[in-house]
Amino acid sequence: MRAPGAPLWGVTPEQAATLSAVVDTIVPADEYPSGTEAGVLDYLEGRFDLRAYYAAGLDAVEAEARGRYGARFPVLSYERREELLRGVESGDTRTPWPFDPVVFVNTVVGHVMEGFYGDPDNGGNRDAVSWRMIGFEVSD
Repeated sequence: MRAPGAPLWGVTPEQAATLSAVVDTIVPADEYPSGTEAGVLDYLEGRFDLRAYYAAGLDAVEAEARGRYGARFPVLSYERREELLRGVESGDTRTPWPFDPVVFVNTVVGHVMEGFYGDPDNGGNRDAVSWRMIGFEVSD
C-alpha cells in the first residue's frame, strides 16, 4: 500500500497530482472515502502497464485546464474539473491531444471503477470500503 502522498512510479509529480485530481473528480469523497482515499492509486500503480499513455493523457488534461481556465487541473474547483472531464469525454477539446481524448477519459474511468469496486487483493478498494458502501458482503 502506498503511503499518502508517496510518488507514483513512472509519472512526474505534476502528472501524479493531475491523476489524483482526476481520480477524486470521478469518485469524490462524500460520506465515503474518495477514490484516492480508497486506494485507487494503489490499484493503478499495480497495473500501470500504460504509463506512457497515461502520462501523455495527463499532460493533455493539464493543457486543457490551462487552456480553458488558466490554471492547473488539480487546483481547479471540483465543478470545473468535472466540467472539463465531461467536455473531454464528449470530444470537446480546446488543445491538441496525442490520441482520441474520448477513449482516454473512458479508459481512465474504467480503471478507476476497477480500482474502487474491485477485489481489495488487487490493490484498490482499501478495506473493502466500496463493498461496504453498496452492502456487498463476502463470506470466507
